[in-house]
Amino acid sequence: MTFTTTTDKNLTLLRIEGELDALSVADLRPTLDKLVAEGHRSVVVDLSALRMIDSSGVGSIVSLYKRIRAAGGQVVVRGAREQPLAILKLLRIDKVLMP
Repeated sequence: MTFTTTTDKNLTLLRIEGELDALSVADLRPTLDKLVAEGHRSVVVDLSALRMIDSSGVGSIVSLYKRIRAAGGQVVVRGAREQPLAILKLLRIDKVLMP
């Protein structure tokens, strides 16, 4: 799994590639914590290059969503396809994360 963050004005883009699972989520968590701590209020999570996600990966994205929302911001997921999209739909969180 690899990820990048870029910020342009008030929008932060978090692009996650590869596989987001219980092992790799530990590498992502400090970045998620930093986004919250730095007060990012508009975050787009780009999953277009994500091949696989498990419950730990979903949990990390949901946690980011809850923490940013609690601070008055918004998080949206874009580009999910195949297995990641199927998981988000199965858990019925696609309607919340992918408006």
